[in-house]
Amino acid sequence: MMGALQDARYSSGSIKTFLAKSQNTMYSLAQIAQSNQTSAGALAAQMSSAAAQKRYAEQVALMAKLNPVHSNFNPPRELDPFIYFEDGSSIDTDRNILTMSNGKQIDTITGLKYHDPKSIISMANGAYLDTQNNILTMADGTRIDTITGLTITV
Repeated sequence: MMGALQDARYSSGSIKTFLAKSQNTMYSLAQIAQSNQTSAGALAAQMSSAAAQKRYAEQVALMAKLNPVHSNFNPPRELDPFIYFEDGSSIDTDRNILTMSNGKQIDTITGLKYHDPKSIISMANGAYLDTQNNILTMADGTRIDTITGLTITV
């Protein structure tokens, strides 16, 4: 623009030449403004696309973390609730009790004789009474038949 003014001052140009040069300068400035606007729009679109891709990747990673894909998953086999043996004994795998063919029950975890907790009365001195079998077990391990009063030896 300054060049056009300078040309008009020192040259013998006409107003027509001045206006033509001014118009060319205006078109150049308009093109620069338009290029800046186009570049800003392209940058905004590019940043928007990058942000959308980043959000999508984060969501995919979160879904993969929350819902992992199990391949070749085989559920563990559970034991049958009761296992029966040829000699007539059985194991209750839910309560872990081995019942012998003679009716004697053994706790499979401790290996000790099983006493139904509902039929046991605990005494303050450490003794307990088995009401199902009518046996009083003293704190020192002595077992007494409550019906006959005799000491049981095994």
